[in-house]
Amino acid sequence: MLSLRKISVLTLSVFLFLTVSGSGPYRFKAGAAESGMNFSCIMKPGFWSSFHNQALLPAHSNSAIAINYMNSFGIPELGTRSAGFILHNPGATLGAYYSNFGYRDFRRHSAGLGCGMKLSEKITAGVQADFFAEKTPGEYNERKSITFEAGILITVPEKVRIGIHLSNPLPNSLRKNILPVSLRTGAGIYLGSSLFAGAEAEMTTGKALTIRTGFEYEAGMNFRVRAGFSTENCSFSFGAGYVIKDIVVDIGFASHQNLGISSSVSLIFNIKTK
Repeated sequence: MLSLRKISVLTLSVFLFLTVSGSGPYRFKAGAAESGMNFSCIMKPGFWSSFHNQALLPAHSNSAIAINYMNSFGIPELGTRSAGFILHNPGATLGAYYSNFGYRDFRRHSAGLGCGMKLSEKITAGVQADFFAEKTPGEYNERKSITFEAGILITVPEKVRIGIHLSNPLPNSLRKNILPVSLRTGAGIYLGSSLFAGAEAEMTTGKALTIRTGFEYEAGMNFRVRAGFSTENCSFSFGAGYVIKDIVVDIGFASHQNLGISSSVSLIFNIKTK
């Protein structure tokens, strides 16, 4: 028999997904650096932002592996664990991730394999195939879905980047399980050598338009601070990152107007080849 705590967590889990991501399986956003900027990141190069817009994959000059953990609202049962790697190639850069959310009675898995390549000096593009699986209490309450996403990055002029990303573009008439369609567009600019600022808009079926803004400032040698805002749930965020040789450590915090604070931590290990 489920305890009162488990019933409460299960109810919150269902409520959270229905209000945040529509009625179908959904990959939670990953990346503590991206969380610190409230995920205004489809135009900013970074390990985890490459899985928000696969056109950013070629921006990596080396291969890397990373892990990420996000704790939603201080509830361990609502934790999201993610891992990924990026394999740099001169022609096309490959990336893959795996993410696991929830606990025994409510769990979601997702995995993706993506590829990005330069189309010209100023344009890169990428595409990714995704697999989602969800299991809820009950003998037959398990759903699985396959979809894809794609993005493009335009650099005009050198310090300005424009990102466009489309998720789940297939019509739901072709699916067994309904997935929301999402379109994100954004632009960012490097203001000098130490400050990046960006803003993006997201349209998702069944939801209101979401606007996100964020910035990253290199406050010292290998040390960065970040902040952002999202109109979704009137969320403010902040975070920091530090580079230790080939290791990048990031932390991020994002608020929810009703449910509290979600925290994230990421470790990125860059693999340099001769």
